[in-house]
Amino acid sequence: MKAKQLPIPDLEDNTEDSTISDGYILDFISGEKSLKDTPKEQVRQRIARALFHEYGISVEDMAADFPVSINGKRKKLDIAIFHHDQEHTVQNLSRVVVCRPEPKVGRNAVRIRDYDQAAKDLEELETIMEHINSCKYGLWTNGLEFFYLEKQRTRFEDRFEPIGDWPPADESLDTQEVVSNARTRKADPKMLRVAFRRCHNFIHGNEGMPKDAAFWQFLYLIFCKMHDEQKSPRGQRRFWAGPKEQFDTEGRKEIRKRLIPLFEEVKKNYSNLFRGNEEITLSDRALAFMVSELAKYDFTRTDVDAKGGAYQEIVGANLRGDRGQYFTPRGIIKLAVEMLDPKENERILDPACGTGGFLVAVLGYMVKKFREEANVPVGLETTEEFLSVNQRLRQFAEKQVFGADFDPFLIKACQMNMVMAGDGRGHLYHINSVDFPNGHLDGLEPAKKEIPLESIDVLLTNPPFGSDIPITDQNTLKQFELAYAWERTEDGSFRRTGRLQGSVAPEVLFIERCLNWLKPGGRMGIVLPDGILGNPGAEYIRWWILRHSWVLASVDIPVEAFIVEANVNILTSLLFLKKKTKEEIRAEDLGGKTDYPVFMAVAEKVGFDRRGNTLYKRTPDGEEIVELKEEIERYRKGERIIERSLKRKRKILDDDLPVIAEKYREFRQQYPTPGI
Repeated sequence: MKAKQLPIPDLEDNTEDSTISDGYILDFISGEKSLKDTPKEQVRQRIARALFHEYGISVEDMAADFPVSINGKRKKLDIAIFHHDQEHTVQNLSRVVVCRPEPKVGRNAVRIRDYDQAAKDLEELETIMEHINSCKYGLWTNGLEFFYLEKQRTRFEDRFEPIGDWPPADESLDTQEVVSNARTRKADPKMLRVAFRRCHNFIHGNEGMPKDAAFWQFLYLIFCKMHDEQKSPRGQRRFWAGPKEQFDTEGRKEIRKRLIPLFEEVKKNYSNLFRGNEEITLSDRALAFMVSELAKYDFTRTDVDAKGGAYQEIVGANLRGDRGQYFTPRGIIKLAVEMLDPKENERILDPACGTGGFLVAVLGYMVKKFREEANVPVGLETTEEFLSVNQRLRQFAEKQVFGADFDPFLIKACQMNMVMAGDGRGHLYHINSVDFPNGHLDGLEPAKKEIPLESIDVLLTNPPFGSDIPITDQNTLKQFELAYAWERTEDGSFRRTGRLQGSVAPEVLFIERCLNWLKPGGRMGIVLPDGILGNPGAEYIRWWILRHSWVLASVDIPVEAFIVEANVNILTSLLFLKKKTKEEIRAEDLGGKTDYPVFMAVAEKVGFDRRGNTLYKRTPDGEEIVELKEEIERYRKGERIIERSLKRKRKILDDDLPVIAEKYREFRQQYPTPGI
């Protein structure tokens, strides 16, 4: 075997008019300006993108820092929005946004204020709306709190009514159809993360619930939302809130009336996950807030990666375990899935699935394949085409995707992630994968029937690590060749002794168990601590791996990836293997060693530094490089398809992982996978 390490190329030196000075941010509205990168500007840019992508408001109808006169004083509006295709004058101004910096809270929850508590901050917005006759809607936001106002004109005064959300472009709250039939929208990834954080923070900060209890209440409502989208015809949905229902007592009671029966249906529909005695214990106020926050989005049509990223952010803050569990960074997950390239007819397993990061990434990867094969562009598909692709994904998830974990809470959280991604229920097992096919947990019998050893085509996993959580049970250890002591032979190979070790780190046993699970010729990607691949004392493990599998690739992962996203400081590698057949092992044992190339790469950058700050590609002079990208947003309005398109410059994330995936595809075109 010979290793072939491929360099990761630098960006071509073509930076004329394509750089931005350090400390500046690109203006989404104008597409040309460079603005000082401040906390307030970050909020304004995020909102501007959401206005385009979520509300369908054209950037040509927006203006930043639009000058107006209020009480004789000159003032600049953070974002002014004008009637479509009208001149940018005060007379044509229909909506206004006041932006403030996002509060610095780290990983802590922020108490979400209600409209009364934010009254002082809203005075500025109300004054602006009062003095601009044509302005009907206003928004005050600090990136985490959102306060929407609608101006109601009477004979004697203007009243400013709180509303749950703005209507889409060129619509008003009065022109929408029955609210339960109103157009929901595909979520912008960043805004969906904010919505999830707002919901979780509202329960934790306003209801006085511990973080874990708040998380499960949040989870129950997500289940309700997905069940309602998938099972209820649009005109009969129950997970909705009228524009003003959340702000009065009777409206809140009506929302609860719709939700409690819906949750009872959910518990029956997912009887394998719910005991039946679970309750929504939120106050009417909190329940109404969350329903109003989540109901605006169409989760079924929202990108799988966007939903997975938002969900993982909330889960990661609540369900980290004490058995070496931590959540795999999304970039690592995506790289592993792309390099293994799962097929529709292959059975996929993660035996340490946690919250389902690998499994959901597989579903996201497959739905893109299905769309390409059906030539169905996102946003332009007919209802029939959309349902066809989703049905194909659901069938794939139900028949081909499997997960297992030792922690029953993680199994439930994984199920929710799968439901959001593709409704892949029924193939998650509460088992101890190291003990399998032995054990005692309640998922063992169905797992033995549905995922016996040597039945899996593709396996992806990040097993629990650590010498501080060793496996010491002798009944477990004796199942594994790698649990025995090994000694070197005269020819440089290794021989297993009859002496069982007293303890073995779980990741070592996982390597063997994962290969046991694969069919001959099956492929796997596993995250491992670097010690297994480099320490002298682990040489017998490497010899065992080489004897039983073809090494397809090894990718070194920088420590930043796990420090930021999993809060652990550890050097890791992604190891990709293909299981040898018994005939291949026997032939090599008889002296027929096969020489073959192995793809190796070192990822030096993953898009952020150790503190979580985003990193962008730079020129040798330190300026950040930008590239021109077309952004297209499509949505249906009645029978019409509305398409808004624009070209905007974007900074280029300094991330080696996508480049490594591309280089691996090129490598495989030149060097076929070894073995049968």
